[in-house]
Amino acid sequence: MLLIRPTNTKVKAFYERLGYREEERSLLTRWLRGGPDSDIDPAKHAEIETTVTYLEMTERPTRPSVPAPAMRLSLQRAEMPTVSFYRYLYNTIGAPWAWVSKRLESDADIKAVIQDDDVDIYVLSVAGVPAGMVQLDRREFQVVDIAYFGLMPDFIGHGLGKYLLNWGIDQAWESNPARVTVNTCDLDHPRALPLYQKCGFRPIRREVVSLAHPHLFGLEVPAHRR
Repeated sequence: MLLIRPTNTKVKAFYERLGYREEERSLLTRWLRGGPDSDIDPAKHAEIETTVTYLEMTERPTRPSVPAPAMRLSLQRAEMPTVSFYRYLYNTIGAPWAWVSKRLESDADIKAVIQDDDVDIYVLSVAGVPAGMVQLDRREFQVVDIAYFGLMPDFIGHGLGKYLLNWGIDQAWESNPARVTVNTCDLDHPRALPLYQKCGFRPIRREVVSLAHPHLFGLEVPAHRR
């Protein structure tokens, strides 16, 4: 059983897609803090603001390839990935960094993207165990967007991030686009933005956006944002 406010329409729709159905119940409450007559805004507990930085690269890097760490690595393109496998990658990689956008999308919407001919998902594995992914989106003319990039929590700190990102950048330039783009926000790993810039991306704009609060999905706000 779940309790959801009627105003939380996105969250309600999310759980309905999981099979939950609305039933009539009587709910008795006693407010210890806040409440209907309080000056505490309940919306602040349903959303979180984050600053998004958009970056681009307009020339192919001239640096040498980044050597792979001395581990049993494999990089494979996921051909016709299933929604459940994609959610496993997205949810596990993104949990520490409050990735919530795809958690609100329907299976049909996710499937339409990940099985699009112009979207490639590459999975990095260590000794056969998924360790990270990079998602390249070519649906915009002459642009390749690194839509998602990240490592499984157990594989952070082993030198895989720099290797996977540089590999993904090289792969993005294989189709000779006019530019390669990526974005990050202040909920992401604190080293994400400096790493993108070190790899040759330059910031082109920033904006503040509101996202569904991580607590709605049982996630914690990243420590550096608390």
